[in-house]
Amino acid sequence: MPTHSTDTDRSAIPDGRKIIHVDMDAFYASVEQRDDPSLRGRPVAVGGSRARGVVVAASYEARVFGVRSAMPSVTAARRCPELLFVSPRFEVYREVSNQIRAIFARHTDLIEPLSLDEAYLDVTANQAGLGSATAIANAIRAEILAETGLTASAGVSYNKFIAKLASDQNKPDGLCVIPPAHGPRFVAALPVKRFHGVGPVTARKMETLGILTGQDLCDRPLAFLQRHFGSHAEYLFNAARGIDHRPVQARRIAKSVGAERTFGDNLSDAEALHAGLDRVIKAAWARIARGRASGRTVTLKLRYSDFHTITRARSLAQPIGERTVFARVGRELLDQQLPVGNGVRLLGLTLSSLVAPENTEIGSPCQAELPF
Repeated sequence: MPTHSTDTDRSAIPDGRKIIHVDMDAFYASVEQRDDPSLRGRPVAVGGSRARGVVVAASYEARVFGVRSAMPSVTAARRCPELLFVSPRFEVYREVSNQIRAIFARHTDLIEPLSLDEAYLDVTANQAGLGSATAIANAIRAEILAETGLTASAGVSYNKFIAKLASDQNKPDGLCVIPPAHGPRFVAALPVKRFHGVGPVTARKMETLGILTGQDLCDRPLAFLQRHFGSHAEYLFNAARGIDHRPVQARRIAKSVGAERTFGDNLSDAEALHAGLDRVIKAAWARIARGRASGRTVTLKLRYSDFHTITRARSLAQPIGERTVFARVGRELLDQQLPVGNGVRLLGLTLSSLVAPENTEIGSPCQAELPF
């Protein structure tokens, strides 16, 4: 936690919120190391194999060698010759994620999951009766460790933007608390490439403009940012000042749902490709049905043997509510790409333009007396 102090624009804390961002430490890899003692303390990659595929997640021991998620497995194996590859077990990860969310629910009803391994929690209401937001974050981390055997890092602050930055500050198994008086200075000292919403392309553009830190960004007027970053400018202007008014949304609307599969051998025959797509359709529709999702757009993803990836989409006038329609559109999209010049190593199919669930009003109780 920073020891410095500075005055903060009160508009940065519109209702005295207390937000926690909880992020599991190397979640998939940590589950594998927990369940297989022979993997503990060793570099582990979840997904892929030494010869092909893509790393889904990497243990901290593997990250020391530069192994990262979404990296081709052959590259990861080259960087870390001792790397151990294990197949992902998504059903196990989902089960553990449900355990963790049950722990969250003991402390607040306002939970916004971002993925299986991270979530925002609004603890302003102090549901569990603990003395501070920091105490709640520590209790949650302790309960996760006791009940799952896994460590989690947490960031505690007055908004989502800073809480997420803070959760990454002392990883793994760390806690970082940024109260309102420290927010702007904390943000000012960080590299802009760490800001949520600043990807590699934007970071490179900022670098050419001499913007390397939050302070550099804060020094640029809004008109300058609008000229160079368009509609993204206001977000960047506020973020550089530690301002984020977004509430924790207990019901987040997914943008898409689907599945993809990487094949052991490259597929080029039309019959083999359709058989592979059928397996993807089955997995995707299981998730769609489980989430009771309905949407208008079907998107096919093809990754060729040289890692070149394309997507092709079709939108229908009415939401798709039946597997037969989803499957038919997916097969038609695939047929339009046949014959394939290179073998196909991955197929994916997703449903998007989802119909939003019925809106519900989520209260934002405020107990400003709860300290950080």
